[in-house]
Amino acid sequence: MPDVTTEASPHPLYVPLPSQPAPAPAAVPPTPARVPASVPARAPAPARAPAPVPALRLAPDRLRTGIVAGAGAVALLWGLQARPSARLDAFFATGAHLTGLLAGYGVLVLLLLMARVPAVEHGVGADRLARWHSRGGRYVLGLIGAHALLALCGYAVHTHTDLVTATGDLLSYGAIAAATAGTALLVAVGVTSARAVRRRVRHETWRAVHLSALLAAALGFVHQLAGPDVAGSLLVVWLWSMAHATVGVLLVWYRIVVPVRAALRHELRVAEVRDEAPGVVSVLVQGRGVARLRAEPGQFFRWRFLRRGLWATALPFSLSAPVRDDTLRITVKALGDHTRRIRRLRPGTRVLASGPFGALTAHRRTRRKVLLLAGGVGITPLRALFETLPGGPGDVTLLYRASDEGGLVLREELEAIARERQAALHYLLGPSDGSFDPLAPRALRALVPDLTAHDVYLCGPPAMARAATESLSRAGVPASRIHSEDFDHG
Repeated sequence: MPDVTTEASPHPLYVPLPSQPAPAPAAVPPTPARVPASVPARAPAPARAPAPVPALRLAPDRLRTGIVAGAGAVALLWGLQARPSARLDAFFATGAHLTGLLAGYGVLVLLLLMARVPAVEHGVGADRLARWHSRGGRYVLGLIGAHALLALCGYAVHTHTDLVTATGDLLSYGAIAAATAGTALLVAVGVTSARAVRRRVRHETWRAVHLSALLAAALGFVHQLAGPDVAGSLLVVWLWSMAHATVGVLLVWYRIVVPVRAALRHELRVAEVRDEAPGVVSVLVQGRGVARLRAEPGQFFRWRFLRRGLWATALPFSLSAPVRDDTLRITVKALGDHTRRIRRLRPGTRVLASGPFGALTAHRRTRRKVLLLAGGVGITPLRALFETLPGGPGDVTLLYRASDEGGLVLREELEAIARERQAALHYLLGPSDGSFDPLAPRALRALVPDLTAHDVYLCGPPAMARAATESLSRAGVPASRIHSEDFDHG
């Protein structure tokens, strides 16, 4: 195998292929230094791109259109039953009915977004679903608050009482008391989801509070069945009940039944834990019939390792290599208590894996040329794509951002793949607060002269991903061709 020539500098580190000339540096000319790079025997040989796996995917625009259409149908239901009146109490009551129906529909949408339906996950992407879920949660809480206030004011005006007395009277009704309890649970979910609070709350606590949203939805359903907008028509009661039953079945099926069935079918166990870099390990998980999981490069699973300190939490990690010989591989950096415990896993440990999830796959590709832009341990899904994305010499380029050479993960495998595929591989080294920014638009265009002709796959720490997205946009890459995914949600 030929040596890899490395040109070191305070700024980018470029690794040209034997068949390619090194490009002009983006900053001060570097001082060349030859560094022989050998690939160990355990590094997997680059594989040919697998045949695309047919999968049902719901496009984001279609899902968004469906959600809006559903809200329109709910508003139409309200409009057909509304009775115009100049009375103040009727005005408050009419507004309370509309906001209540929309809030009930909104809760169903929030649950559907997090039901992990494969067609939705693979087409929309886990990060976008999580953002929609978070934004939608704020809208739903606003609608619930408006519904409660309008209903209270309407009742107070109708009974000629003050708001405190009206509140006590309303809480004496069982359906309203149930709705109040459900609202309190949803408020708790919203509070623990606030960024400032979530950083201080254990993940297990956050998950437990979020599970209470299911009880809140059930209590809200009881309240809705007692309301005139739903209870006034047997057809509406049936439709409303079917909508709740459908979402409930999807939640149970995809979040409980499918993972348990997969665990029994594939019998996943830890086969090996190997060191990759300081604080970074790869975990090889083997099982039976793993190919039937239909995992694609770029996707991730939620992993539950059945050992003390790990079994209670499902951790999202991308596959860092294509599936081979009934083996899945993840590469994990120790960033917290759970990830530090992973390096102490023993072979034979049982594993529950739900997935695959994510839309950072080859199906997003729209151009012949592809740029993969990774930061830190964000290399893991892009390493799998680097090996498998179809393309000839020069079609695939990988830029890998790290603070120094010690932060490069899976380096020998990347260099082996680059040689085999005659693909470009650039290491962008240097501190994030340095005077030179290797992700600046000018630097990116110097490394990839035809940058605007590429699709870009991006994965890295949030700050790096935001900076890279902004630079790519300023360099002329359309937002529709910048593909990224943050899967640490749900």
